[in-house]
Amino acid sequence: MSTTDAPFPAHDDYGDDVHVVEHGEQTIIIVGTAHISQESVNLVKKVIEQELPDCVCLELDDNRYQALTQKQKWDSLDLKTIIKSKQLSTLLISLLMASYQKRLGGKLGVTPGAELLMGAQTASDLHIPLSLCDRDVRITLRRAWKSTSFFKKGYLIASLLAGLFDKSDISEEKLKELKQKDVLSELMGEMGNTLPDLKRVLIDERDLYLVEKIKSSPGRRIVAVVGAGHVAGMLEKFGIDNTHKIPEITQIPPVSKGYKIAGWTIPLLIIGSIGVIASQKGVSAAADNILFWILANGIPAAIGALLALAHPLTTLSAFASAPLTSLTPVIGAGYVTAFIQVLTCPPVVKEFETAGEDIGSFTGWWKNRLLRVFLVFIFTGVGSAIGTWVGGYEIFKNLVG
Repeated sequence: MSTTDAPFPAHDDYGDDVHVVEHGEQTIIIVGTAHISQESVNLVKKVIEQELPDCVCLELDDNRYQALTQKQKWDSLDLKTIIKSKQLSTLLISLLMASYQKRLGGKLGVTPGAELLMGAQTASDLHIPLSLCDRDVRITLRRAWKSTSFFKKGYLIASLLAGLFDKSDISEEKLKELKQKDVLSELMGEMGNTLPDLKRVLIDERDLYLVEKIKSSPGRRIVAVVGAGHVAGMLEKFGIDNTHKIPEITQIPPVSKGYKIAGWTIPLLIIGSIGVIASQKGVSAAADNILFWILANGIPAAIGALLALAHPLTTLSAFASAPLTSLTPVIGAGYVTAFIQVLTCPPVVKEFETAGEDIGSFTGWWKNRLLRVFLVFIFTGVGSAIGTWVGGYEIFKNLVG
């Protein structure tokens, strides 16, 4: 297959946001949009109606498509299963990013993703087949989370929270600029230097995935609706056959052997140290160290639960579980306490629906029981981590002292 040399020209009839790619026997018309722009909504409708393509491709996966076209059935979201599969962190990031985009969309008077919904609706009205060409959002978020280091995870969450809690007015000039951009792609672009691995997963990998899915879509004349932030990267890839890379970028990276070894090192050192103390200084000295370990882990974790206004049983479970979960990398105290919190104080459907708004309010995190689950998860996890270092330091000091 061949393609015209990049960069591809803008379509004269539609302006700089529309590009035409000749790929083999296919003519692909790429519409770059801003996800919170009424101008983009109008442009998508105009291009599809005038071009009458054989297929309309959208930057959506099945889950996001269902969320846009149907009323979200929050009662079908099983938080307990999410916690068991250790996907609570990715759910939080998804909520933070969606809320960030929704807040900006509210200032512009446009629902995020309206241009994609218009593409689907126009295709349906004209009886044009639809192709969903984006990677599964759950795979994207899990790959992004796993590719980001512990400290950079904190930076990402802090950056998103800062954007949510920033209540300053946006100038007319900035609003005009936002109308021309894909907001989340713009955000990731700004973070590119600080979080290159995150940008690679959220933008670069999806550029490749979108191109390959669009090329494999049926029809000789195709209209593809994608975020403006993807267009430049996609245009560079149409002349390259990257089908062999699809299996790699649609898998969740396994935990590295080095990480597994490191995860077991501290627990084994602590258990071994207590064993040595028992043999050298007696069972009583070992028991004192075990008690210190229990208190050093249990108390900070319980304090974390109290700060999150967790259910009393959740607080007790934090104290009881932290000394044990700190000795295994398989599960953390945060997941245990989040699971107990869901059982004892389950969020109602309304709280799922308002989470996007409540997440931008400091008090909303405590009032909304879904968001409080995240607070329990974070605060007890941090408390347990502090306890691990304090308890480990004391035990090692007694070992050599």
